[in-house]
Formats: sequence, structure tokens, C-alpha cells
Amino acid sequence: MSFLFNSRPQLSSAEKIAAAETEVEMVSDMFNRLSQSCTAKCIPPTYREAELNKGESVCLDRCVSKFFEVNMKVSEKMQGEAAGKAGGMGTGGGFGM
Repeated sequence: MSFLFNSRPQLSSAEKIAAAETEVEMVSDMFNRLSQSCTAKCIPPTYREAELNKGESVCLDRCVSKFFEVNMKVSEKMQGEAAGKAGGMGTGGGFGM
């Protein structure tokens, strides 16, 4: 009866490696999108100084914070929808309601 409670099958070594590679790709993609988005928004294309000024630094801090906040909300929403679909169709109005 333990198969009823252990619904996740054990992954092989190759599957674990593939999952880890996929996770690294996703994190790298998120970092690249974050860097490009916040750099374009906060740092002018013409550099006047070698270091970030206070305004640029604050802008980057806020941009990164908002990026992660939105990313977490989207992730939670997607996980909730996936759990709802996995939980069955009879629990609620269906069709996103």
C-alpha cells in the first residue's frame, strides 16, 4: 500500500542530472533577463563615472526587488493552478473560476 502514498517515482541518475541542468538553465535565463531589464531601465548607455551613482544604485535595488517579487507571485500562481489541476476537476467551478 505504500505506493498509494509515494506517488512520485524515484528518478534515475540521468534524470536527476537532466533536472539539475534544466534548473541551472532556468536560473541562468532568469538572471540574464533580470540583468538586461534592470540595466536598460536604470543605467544610461553613456557612462560618466566608473562607479554607480546613488540614483542608479537605488533604481537597480528596486528593480531587482520588484523582479523577484513578481517572479515569486507568478511562480506561486502557476503552482496553485498545477496543484488544482492535479487535485481533480470536481473541486470548484473549473475553467479558471
